[in-house]
Amino acid sequence: MKSREALRRVQEITEGQWGLLTAGQARSCGVTPMTLARLCDAGDIIRIAHGVYRDAGSPSDEHESLQAAWLMTNPSALAYERLAKRPIDFVVSGESAARLHDIGDLRAPRHEFTTPRRKQTQRADTRYRITILPEQDVTMKQGLPVTTPERTIADMIERRYDLSLIANMLRDAINQQNIDEPRLVELLNPLAKRNGHRPGDGHALLEQILTIAGMGHDALSRTIAADPRLGKLVTGQYLKSLSTALSTAITAYQSSELEGIQQALDTISAAFHPSKLSKINMSAIDATQLTNLAKALEYLVTPFTKNVASGMIPRTPTQRPSSTTCLSQSARRQNHETGR
Repeated sequence: MKSREALRRVQEITEGQWGLLTAGQARSCGVTPMTLARLCDAGDIIRIAHGVYRDAGSPSDEHESLQAAWLMTNPSALAYERLAKRPIDFVVSGESAARLHDIGDLRAPRHEFTTPRRKQTQRADTRYRITILPEQDVTMKQGLPVTTPERTIADMIERRYDLSLIANMLRDAINQQNIDEPRLVELLNPLAKRNGHRPGDGHALLEQILTIAGMGHDALSRTIAADPRLGKLVTGQYLKSLSTALSTAITAYQSSELEGIQQALDTISAAFHPSKLSKINMSAIDATQLTNLAKALEYLVTPFTKNVASGMIPRTPTQRPSSTTCLSQSARRQNHETGR
């Protein structure tokens, strides 16, 4: 195969793999190791690791070493073919995942991958862990399959990393707005007991880590108390939420009161229907309904009458008995007549 044709085939592969390809992938498309060597000598491709090459026209990536290591976990298969299968065969995890998410301050001296099946390697810079990952715990970052921040944090707690390191990771993830708290708590539940909390209390473990990170409830309250401007903002938001909640509760209560008034008025209206004026059926009006109606109207009218008494609302020139008073008197008369 001529070098030009070989380079064309190589570039078809590298275009979808960060500019990289493996010797196994090249062999699968008919490019021999000898031809690869010629392309290297010509400066068309660059050898970056054992069995891994980069197209000379593609820029180097900060995660290039990790990308090359992932390609070598299954060196003959193309990246897009591997990513289309479920479960994904190798997922970046542990310290490597933390570095990929840019959370925490870990060095990740070795490339770490989680796989559902046993895998051995002679590479000193690569480590495998055997675990079947739920699909919800796997995401994509920089084109690589990687454990989510929640799963990464939980995995490292399970491996007994110092909680101060975990706290740094969690703080960075929160600052990136890249954390699913309910899922994190779910993953922390089985780890709570070994960290001094009640069995299954992932919330307590999360609060402990947040406190170490300076983001716990106590730490936040101290920060707010120390900053008057921040305190005013929080107080304003709290009062706004409280006002909304109270308005909702009052509206619901008033709605129930108005419903009772409407029912009583319907009964009275039916008793005094024009077709029955010749023989008004007062017995159809329950005295209890009139009493309840009077109380309900009094509840609604009281704020208004208090405002009048305090001078907030001008009094009317002519003082007439209120409708509430009339209804109360009517109710008492009805009770008196019924008692006879």
